[in-house]
Amino acid sequence: MSEHKNIYRTLDSSGNNLLHLAARLEPSNKLNLISGAALQIQRELQWFKEVERFICPLSIMQKNSFNETPQTVFTREHKELVIEGEKWMKSTAESYTITAALIITIVFAAAIIVPGGSNQDTGIPVFTNSTAFTVFAISDAISLFAAVTSLLMFLSILTACFAEQDFLLKLPTKLIIGLATLFISTTAMIIAFAATLYLVFGNRNSRFLIPIAVLTCLPITSFVTLQLPLVLDLMSATYGRSIFGNISTLRKRQCRPRFLFHLIQSINMSPECDGNKVLVSQQVLIFLKYITTTYMIKYVLTTPQ
Repeated sequence: MSEHKNIYRTLDSSGNNLLHLAARLEPSNKLNLISGAALQIQRELQWFKEVERFICPLSIMQKNSFNETPQTVFTREHKELVIEGEKWMKSTAESYTITAALIITIVFAAAIIVPGGSNQDTGIPVFTNSTAFTVFAISDAISLFAAVTSLLMFLSILTACFAEQDFLLKLPTKLIIGLATLFISTTAMIIAFAATLYLVFGNRNSRFLIPIAVLTCLPITSFVTLQLPLVLDLMSATYGRSIFGNISTLRKRQCRPRFLFHLIQSINMSPECDGNKVLVSQQVLIFLKYITTTYMIKYVLTTPQ
């Protein structure tokens, strides 16, 4: 098995191993299929980490003819993409920070100036015993706490150091939490406003609830329609299945020519490596055969007789 590892330790005349090739920047026509520079650098990091899992540990620190390790190649190739990802993250966080701050201001003021006012003698709100007032109070509190959490998440993104490894999990997780809590805050704020309308103008008329419910669903639906794709992309890229999938999925796919072709095409090839495409493809096939053998041995040893 060590002989197989030695086979793909060096792939071309420049001394690049498989991880050196995986560290190269993917062509722009493939990167543009992913929305947002932050998600693009995340995908590049995921690909690099996935290949790193399967190679010989010595190859991780192996240097090529230019005295560069795979990590050095990755940093050099993705320098501009990391800068673009930082700008994308900051601009996105700044926009949502303003929204969260406005929501905090509104719901905090609404909590002090309750609908209907308060009793001058006792200071207790006039509509204390009303169900709609209870809905207003709970929704307003949820909106405030969720908006504060969202604001803190976005501020933590703005003050981050934006190291390339942060784009793998740390920054996307903060953005997901920020967007999720902002959605909760916006929804709760709209519900609180609807409850206030019913308290002040409904006159305990249940028919007044129908137009209020319709109007309440309109901004919530708009927010979900516009922002949900971004949240789903972030969650899928961050917590979805890995590039190679789990072991059982890989074992099913590794013998399929279509899967092998996809992996070969996924190797990040730079223009100067065009002459070595055939060599690289052959070496990748050898590498995949090694993975196949390894997993089949593990499967046989771990499967109960």
